[in-house]
Amino acid sequence: MRQRLEYLLVRVLVAVVRPMPDPIVRALGSLLGLAFYTIDRGHRRIAESNLAAAFPLRPKHERRAIARHAFEHFGRLLFELLKFSTLTSDQMLARSEFDGEDRARHAYAQGKGVLFFTGHFGFWELHAIAHALQIEPIGVLARALDNEPLNGLLEQIRQRTGNTVIYRQGTIRRVLRMLHSGHGVALLIDQHIQGPDAIHVDFFQRPAATTSALAALALRTGAPVVPVFALPIGRGRFRMVYEHPVEPPHADSEQAVREFTQRCTDVLEMYVRRNPDLWLWMHRRWRDGEPSLDRIPGMFPAAERD
Repeated sequence: MRQRLEYLLVRVLVAVVRPMPDPIVRALGSLLGLAFYTIDRGHRRIAESNLAAAFPLRPKHERRAIARHAFEHFGRLLFELLKFSTLTSDQMLARSEFDGEDRARHAYAQGKGVLFFTGHFGFWELHAIAHALQIEPIGVLARALDNEPLNGLLEQIRQRTGNTVIYRQGTIRRVLRMLHSGHGVALLIDQHIQGPDAIHVDFFQRPAATTSALAALALRTGAPVVPVFALPIGRGRFRMVYEHPVEPPHADSEQAVREFTQRCTDVLEMYVRRNPDLWLWMHRRWRDGEPSLDRIPGMFPAAERD
């Protein structure tokens, strides 16, 4: 019943935001984020703890402001994503400004496929949707939501412009086929993971369990690795950034996967430092903090069971 109600609520939100002016969409998203900042004491504590460790020299009131803005941002992200999903392809492109598109096209031209990566930063969901229209559809690695009907709706939104969502089962085989065919695959690298694929690299000078899949795939296939970021530029428009490809280490190095993963993580950290209010500080990215935080449910419960 709860899952059904959550699904119906989101369906209602989609219908409501469709005719809604952009300023109101953003305002309602911010209000939703502020509401969760106020009532979700557990994840507010996680955000403030993470920020204290990441920016120890910043005054406490500044860190609290960043945490509050991060909650606001993710409320806006939800409403902006729902609004974006109701637009036509031309309207989506009219709201998107592409920076470094030539880097992405040059990467495709090498004929080995392209690995795009980012984090829970900015408007990453919108970037993938717009990329399919501006360049070509890609495969998007994702974890299914616990709520199956809601996951189906999110999958429809993600695939609306031709992208393919790839879940955990059979992931490597499907990714290899896509890369071999010269297509792009996108994944996030800033989520705490467990299991044999986890590798610890420094993120804000703290060891963080990170997926090794990106580096392993790049070293195995020779596919270029391109960091991507989606930044808000006002009035409901977004700058879709394609950074310079991350240079791989020598493949014969014993630490090649770790070194490559660290290089990619460093790029993400650079963007988070520039715009800290656009990153998901509420996620338990590190597990070396206060023991009391371990009792707070994760932002990604399905992932934490894997």
